[in-house]
Amino acid sequence: MTGLVIVGHGTRSAAGVDQFAALVERVRRRGDVGDVEGGFIELSRPPLTGAVGALVRRGHRKLVALPLVLTGAGHGKGDIPAAMAREQERHPGLTYRYGRPLGPHPLLHTALEERIDAALAGADRAGTGLAGADRASTGLAGADRASTGLAGADRAGTWVALIGRGSTDPDANAEVAKVARLLWEGRGYAGVEPGFISLASPSVPAVLERLRRLGARRIVVAPYFLFAGVLPDRIVARSAEFAAAHPDIDVRVAEVIGDCDPLADLVRERYAEALGGDIRMNCDTCAYRVLMPGFADKVGRPQRPHDHPDDPVGHHHHHGHDHGHGHGSVAVVGGGPGPDDLITVRGKALLDAADVVVVDRLAPQGLLAGLRPDVLVVDAAKVPRGPSMAQEAINAALVSHARAGRRVVRLKGGDPYVFGRGHEEVQACTAAGVPVTVVPGVSSAIAAPALAGVPVTHRGVAHDVTVVSGHLPPGHPDSLVDWAALARARGTVVLLMAVDTIAKIASVLIEHGRAPETPVLAVQDAGQADQRSVPARLDEIGAVAAREDIRPPAVFVLGPVVALPTTGPTA
Repeated sequence: MTGLVIVGHGTRSAAGVDQFAALVERVRRRGDVGDVEGGFIELSRPPLTGAVGALVRRGHRKLVALPLVLTGAGHGKGDIPAAMAREQERHPGLTYRYGRPLGPHPLLHTALEERIDAALAGADRAGTGLAGADRASTGLAGADRASTGLAGADRAGTWVALIGRGSTDPDANAEVAKVARLLWEGRGYAGVEPGFISLASPSVPAVLERLRRLGARRIVVAPYFLFAGVLPDRIVARSAEFAAAHPDIDVRVAEVIGDCDPLADLVRERYAEALGGDIRMNCDTCAYRVLMPGFADKVGRPQRPHDHPDDPVGHHHHHGHDHGHGHGSVAVVGGGPGPDDLITVRGKALLDAADVVVVDRLAPQGLLAGLRPDVLVVDAAKVPRGPSMAQEAINAALVSHARAGRRVVRLKGGDPYVFGRGHEEVQACTAAGVPVTVVPGVSSAIAAPALAGVPVTHRGVAHDVTVVSGHLPPGHPDSLVDWAALARARGTVVLLMAVDTIAKIASVLIEHGRAPETPVLAVQDAGQADQRSVPARLDEIGAVAAREDIRPPAVFVLGPVVALPTTGPTA
């Protein structure tokens, strides 16, 4: 018969490794799958290469590789197939058929239902319950769980928060939402709401708060995870924090699905599908094949296998963090003009999942308070006329932390590609072989005028806008700005980093033809509670800025748009 290799992602949890091994043994004992081995692509032993090697040594040249994952995210779509391709290079003549992810499937929905009922039947609340690994060891066997089913009235008063891993793959996140709906249908719960513990929104606290506002008095948090691990433990911790803050709500955490007969049955079913060529993978909403809004960078992205410390082939990473991802990466994230709520959704999701945050002075500082306690925050501030971290040191920090296997977010103010040295950091990461992505942000060049009630363009008034760095004054030998040409322009000019040079800039613009009466607005601390706007004429702005003690961060916008009627600062 065709051998079966069950492929897990890997975990630092000993309990999770034991549960995986127990499932492999359960499938093996069934005796109807032929030869079975299991291995991980990273973090844990045994490694995938050892599992495949064992099957090859026993004479197998045809295998079914079954990804033991719930959703078709990056691990199932790219990492595992790439790792299997490497095994084919290592073992010439080896062929394999690839199984599809496990969920969504009725067997899993029934298992989730049983674990929810077991949590309701138990005495422990989230605030006093066991840690994730301990919970898993005290669980009931599948047959025993079935006998703990609750009456309809009990379920009718229970809300369920179904919490998945979270992914940068929109299709995988959508599957969690689908499972939540299927779990709700016909089972009598008051409602089932999906959420995520990393990389995606809504978070565990956000889901629980939503249920509280909906009137929930009893909530079961159901981890949509196969085995124990760092992330299920984190679900327990977040639920306990919410329960402690809301003692009037009964919050309980169900166990993970774990090693059980239904899961073994599903593995056998997926094995049979692969043998028969019936895989039925969903490609219609796969971000690697189809352009999905917000995920254009994924289309056609090449897949590379993970390096495993026990694999003798390849260049190995050190796994230095607890997310279950052995490959480090850097995300250069634009934090927006300053307020915490003006960062993008993707930027906030990456920040929530980060192990290390290298932060600028002008990045939204309030977001740092919401980071996990174990996140390392590196202050990379560049204070005008004050202390600053050299750009070379920032680049080195990004690369070193990523090489240590950590998810690094370089949190910058505004947009990283608008006078933010973002591309220098991208180039440094690329040169070092570190995966890097850029998340655009709302630039203060546009946001500061808008927050002060000034549009940078307006029909019939300004058809162009020029954003200029005022860090170097006119006449400086290193300046690349053609100030004479800028003076002849008729549209809007936005000056950043110009507090110290605004008087010289205004003088040169007037010298080369810009009207002295051109209206100018200085906007300081845009979006903050102490935001202030100071108007002046172009020939007066230098003196006015000095008299009003305009200080960084400040943006100067000049041109006819400043004179447009406005209702004042926007929210």
